[in-house]
Amino acid sequence: MNALGRRRLPFVWGIDFDCRHGFLTDCPADPHNGIRWHVRDCGNSNDQPKNTAAKPRMTVVSTPSADEYCRMFGIVMNGLRRGDSFLTNLTAGCQVDCDCSLEDIFRNANAPYRLLLDDDFVCFSPEPFVRIADGNIYTYPMKGTADATVENAESLLLGDYKELCEHHTIVDLMRNDLNSVASDVAVRRFRYVERIDTADGAILQTSSEISGRLPRGREFDFGDIILPLLPAGSITGAPKEATVRLIHKAETMPRGWYTGVFGYFDGQVMDTAVMIRCIQRGTDGLLYFHSGGGITVNSVCDEERDELIAKVYLTR
Repeated sequence: MNALGRRRLPFVWGIDFDCRHGFLTDCPADPHNGIRWHVRDCGNSNDQPKNTAAKPRMTVVSTPSADEYCRMFGIVMNGLRRGDSFLTNLTAGCQVDCDCSLEDIFRNANAPYRLLLDDDFVCFSPEPFVRIADGNIYTYPMKGTADATVENAESLLLGDYKELCEHHTIVDLMRNDLNSVASDVAVRRFRYVERIDTADGAILQTSSEISGRLPRGREFDFGDIILPLLPAGSITGAPKEATVRLIHKAETMPRGWYTGVFGYFDGQVMDTAVMIRCIQRGTDGLLYFHSGGGITVNSVCDEERDELIAKVYLTR
C-alpha cells in the first residue's frame, strides 16, 4: 500500500475484521480476478448495467434465538459493568436464502460502497471509513439507527439518550484514533442525520465528520496510515483493544469479511468503507447476513435483538 501510494498507482484493497486475510490488486479495472468493486462513482463493473427486470429477493431463514442472543448479550453486559468496555458492538449472523446470485445482489444494490468476492461474499455498505485527500484524513463514524416511517423519527433519534451516548463514545474513539496518525484533529460536524432507502423501507442513521492533517511527505503511506486504525471503531467499541477481546468472547460466529474495511486509490484520493450490510457464505456452505448494534449499560436485550434483525435487508 505504501509503495503503490508513493508511486501514485491506483489499487483496490481489503482486509477482514481480524486483520488476518486480505487482498490487494494493482489492476483495479480488471473484472476477471474474482473481485468486483464499486466505490462511489468508480468501479470495474460499469459495463454491466443493473438488471431492472427482476430485483433480487432475500428471505430470512433463521435468526439467533432469544436464548442465544441473551447469552451473548449477558457476556457483553458483564464486561460493561466491570469496566472492560464503555460501548461494545455485538453482532450475529442470520441465515438467509436468496433467489439470485451474490453477483446479482452486487449489481442491483443501491449503495456507495459495493464489493463482491467470487461467490462467497457481497457487501453493499453505506458507511465510509476514512478518506485521504490533499494531505488530510477524514472519517465519518455512523452510529444510531431509526425507522424513517415512524412519526417524528428524526426528533426521536436525535433525542434518544442511549443513541447519543453511543455516538459520543464512537466520535471520541475515532478522534483519538486519528490523533495517532494526524495533527489538528477536530470534529467538523457532529451527529447529522442521513436517510437510507432499503427494500423494506427507509431508515435514518446519524453520522459525524472528523478530520486531521497528515504529516508532510507521508500523505500517501497508506499502509502506515490506515492499518493502525483497524479494526474500525464504529464496529468495535471503546476502549478498542479490551472491547475486541470482549467481542471474541461473546460472539458465536466469526465475522470474517463482515466489518472489515476495503478501499480504492485512484492515484490522488484514497476512499475506504466499513464492510457492513453483507452476505457471506459460511463454512457450511449456507448464506448468512451479519448485523448488530452498539451495547451500553443502558441497553435492553430484547430491543437490541430486534435492532439486529431489523438491519437484515437488501437496498433498493
